[in-house]
Amino acid sequence: MNGWSWAALALFTVWAVTAFGIRAMIQARRTGDAGFRGISGRPGTASWWAGVAFVLALLGGAAAPVAALAGMPPLPGTDAVALRWLGLATAGAGVVTTLVAQSAMGASWRVGVDAAERTDLVTSGLFAHMRNPVFTAMAVTAAGLMLMVPNAVAVLALVALVAALQLQVRIVEEPYLTSVHGAAYTDYTARAGRFLPGIGRRTA
Repeated sequence: MNGWSWAALALFTVWAVTAFGIRAMIQARRTGDAGFRGISGRPGTASWWAGVAFVLALLGGAAAPVAALAGMPPLPGTDAVALRWLGLATAGAGVVTTLVAQSAMGASWRVGVDAAERTDLVTSGLFAHMRNPVFTAMAVTAAGLMLMVPNAVAVLALVALVAALQLQVRIVEEPYLTSVHGAAYTDYTARAGRFLPGIGRRTA
């Protein structure tokens, strides 16, 4: 199964380089700003833990196939080759969707939040149906990679990522966007789901 571990590591590397490195280069060329804002909040706060969990998830995503190559066994009942192929298809779709959603954000793309900054509210394309398609695509990518290399490290990386995204969106980004965009954002939350279409919309 080493071939699947190498494939997962290669796919993770491509995703990380394109979603963060190349995207930051494009952003800097277009706007003069790479878009990185870092971890929000004081150490120990929920917003700080969101950033820490996100970093741990990224490290875990790379560590899972490395651990498999070093001999860590897959979880019981996950030996089916069909599961690996499903993971490859899922992760590939997640990578592509991540890049599409990032591109749709245009100059508003950021990694992290600066409370003193105002960016345009993006509500078109994938954002017309869900408010955080980039994060959804990242979770899909991580789930696919976990299916390709279904060991304990991959599961922990996925759990850390989901926790990070939930904290980041609910504790950091939604209050920020509400304060910046007011009624325009609250109206938008009534139309578009949080992470999936129709799920997590604001109700009266």
